[in-house]
Amino acid sequence: MRVADFDFDLPDERIALRPASPRDAAKLLVVRPHDLADRIVRDLPSLLRAGDVLVFNKTKVIPASLHGNRIGRGDATPHIEALLHQRIDGSRWKAFAKPGKRLQAGDRIRFGAEGRVCLLGTLDATVEEKGEGGEITLAFDFFGPTLDEAIATLGDMPLPPYIAGKRDTDDRDRQDYQTIYAEEEGAVAAPTAGLHFTDDLMKSLQDAGIQREFVTLHVGAGTFLPVKAEDTQDHKMHSEWGEVPEDVVERLKAAKARGQRIVPVGTTSLRLLESAARSGELRPFSGSTDIFITPGYRFRVADLLITNFHLPRSTLFMLVSGFAGLERMKAAYAHAIAHDYRFYSYGDASLLFPAAP
Repeated sequence: MRVADFDFDLPDERIALRPASPRDAAKLLVVRPHDLADRIVRDLPSLLRAGDVLVFNKTKVIPASLHGNRIGRGDATPHIEALLHQRIDGSRWKAFAKPGKRLQAGDRIRFGAEGRVCLLGTLDATVEEKGEGGEITLAFDFFGPTLDEAIATLGDMPLPPYIAGKRDTDDRDRQDYQTIYAEEEGAVAAPTAGLHFTDDLMKSLQDAGIQREFVTLHVGAGTFLPVKAEDTQDHKMHSEWGEVPEDVVERLKAAKARGQRIVPVGTTSLRLLESAARSGELRPFSGSTDIFITPGYRFRVADLLITNFHLPRSTLFMLVSGFAGLERMKAAYAHAIAHDYRFYSYGDASLLFPAAP
């Protein structure tokens, strides 16, 4: 399909710079095949059925945005921003660097913006390799938990560019850009549909007989990269690491057998579950996935989907269009824009029903 088919106009003022407070007060657009309904996230227990299974992504966002300066080349020391996006081993990360053109293999970078240093000293790294599109491989001088501690001290939460370009990251984001059930460190972007869930909402869901399961997909910065191809078949997804444990698989299969619905919370949970079912049957999964879902895909696991509102021409808008239908999603987004819904990571949510057969 043409990437242009997934374009739409979004007024700049519809982009949310802060989440709703409380989180579950965010708007919720219910998108069924033949109607739309305006609700709020707190209404979810009444919109779902007892026995439905919500599948949450328990990945935890690390403060993966580092700022520093190139050192040791004997000329000017340009400011460098590095967004870590994939751990290679105990001391090496792949990152997107700005400005990447000021770096070459062998360069040294000292991280610590505005005089900030960690108790362990300075955080230095060597550019081990330089790839395309500003991607570099960084080999840090620290290793393992020591490196993790230094990154946690010096790094900022990696807000999406459409937020970071409008305001500075602050301490509030360390809580706002993290789900309340985050557990497994490794993401550099939040599974944003999960940001709407509060302790009170979790209790209400439990009281309504709605089940919960947890999987892990470490969301990478590739989720924000634009689709540069003109045709979807020419786009290559960045891979992300995920895991669906065996006990979760068994409970989901049993729920399916009983006729209960599987409801991924977010596109990350959906992509991981569908990756685990690529053989045609849901199986335990641990590894990398680069699954790319567009209209025409046959969903094997997901019955409903809770998700935020996504960027035009993005792989995520392609995914929701594959799930609920392209024309239906265009109509839903037009309704959301006209009714003052807030878009993107800190924005409002939608509950999607699959396209009519």
